[in-house]
Amino acid sequence: MTNNELTELIKEISHSVFHKPFRHKGIFNARLRTTGGRYLLRSSNIEINPKSYEKFGFNELEGIIKHELCHYHLHIEGKGYKHRDADFRTLLKESGAPRFCSSIEPRATTAKPAKRYVYECVACNANYVRKIRMNVERYRCGRCSGKLSLK
Repeated sequence: MTNNELTELIKEISHSVFHKPFRHKGIFNARLRTTGGRYLLRSSNIEINPKSYEKFGFNELEGIIKHELCHYHLHIEGKGYKHRDADFRTLLKESGAPRFCSSIEPRATTAKPAKRYVYECVACNANYVRKIRMNVERYRCGRCSGKLSLK
């Protein structure tokens, strides 16, 4: 599917579901990672993640377009277009648009586990857990001023 075909599809859905025209562009943006699509406030264009269409099919694409059209039409009309606004939530229900899209990449795979450094006082055995490695020659224990060692 090309960007022109996507724009025509968005126009059709806008006319059939919302009974309002869509006068801007629909663009596929492969750089989107965690979302299925987004509505751009400045240009009023709608960007769609092509991975969501490839992975989940036409029904998911249609849901994403409906969701972004809710943002579009409310913003054009000067109403509450943000996710937390009551106007947006009621229009989502009326149009049958999903609140969230299916997950493209699980977030757990993209996040790295935090590395931890545990330092121990040689004198009083107090433990200090840090995310960033530190020079044990420059720092002392906060309780007894003893030397620290990396555990």
